[in-house]
Amino acid sequence: MSVINEIQSKIAEVAGEHGAAVVGIGRGWRFGSGTVIASDRVLTAAHHVRSEGVTVTFAEDRNATAELVEVDRDLGLALLEVDTGEVEPLTWAPAGAEVGIGTAVVALANPGGRGVRASLGFVAAADRSFRGPRGRRVSGAIEHTATLPRGSAGGPLLDSEGRLLGVNALRLEGGLIVALGPGSGLREAVERMARGEASARPFLGVAVAPPHVARRMQRAVGLPERDGLLVRGVEDESPAARAGIVRGDLIIAAAGEQVDGIDALHRALDAAAGNGGLTLTVVRGTEERQVEVELAGATA
Repeated sequence: MSVINEIQSKIAEVAGEHGAAVVGIGRGWRFGSGTVIASDRVLTAAHHVRSEGVTVTFAEDRNATAELVEVDRDLGLALLEVDTGEVEPLTWAPAGAEVGIGTAVVALANPGGRGVRASLGFVAAADRSFRGPRGRRVSGAIEHTATLPRGSAGGPLLDSEGRLLGVNALRLEGGLIVALGPGSGLREAVERMARGEASARPFLGVAVAPPHVARRMQRAVGLPERDGLLVRGVEDESPAARAGIVRGDLIIAAAGEQVDGIDALHRALDAAAGNGGLTLTVVRGTEERQVEVELAGATA
């Protein structure tokens, strides 16, 4: 029983010392968790921030209204400015801290300000990848077994010393949780947002269907089957919209390289980031055409 008692004491210690830095985000049915990472700065999941004036709930049911500082849409993070009062921010784990399979972690959450939850778990995979909100593949994430309730996204993942390893982002089938960690560029993203800078990666501004869906739709309307990404929607005022890309276009190449999936398109966008533009080959109906997309400044 001594081992169990030690584990219980460690969880209680971490929750007691750092629970005040875990806040509730939102009210009603749309709620989540947030992490105090600096004086008057709270990090949370971007999908919790839907409007101006986000409600943040601190210990002892103190509520405050936060303003959005910046969003990283690729990682799905939002940085908020709010009066954190006397709350002691969490301390980052040292750079290069070893996080491997079996590393013990403590996950904290405060879903909508309903009270701090704490759970012990272990790292199941230290270099997990998953698709972020924009469809980009995010690598270097931490998959762990610390169970958490709904509304825990945005809460911290701590090491056994109570230092910040990552921010919980996504629940997987089977109950495992994925957290954005050092390998996913978490700290760099936070520093960038603190300077008021959005994601450094360029975006096109389209919603696409995968190649197999594109081929099926081409068959349905009697068009020749081609590999590529079918444009299902174009964001207003986006680089794609300005370049004249429309719904129904099939993107078959980027910078002269075949586009056989969304990852290929993202690689081409990243490679073109320093050049300011990207040449796409699209098929509209039966006509193939070259489209020049201006990417300068398109990182929001």
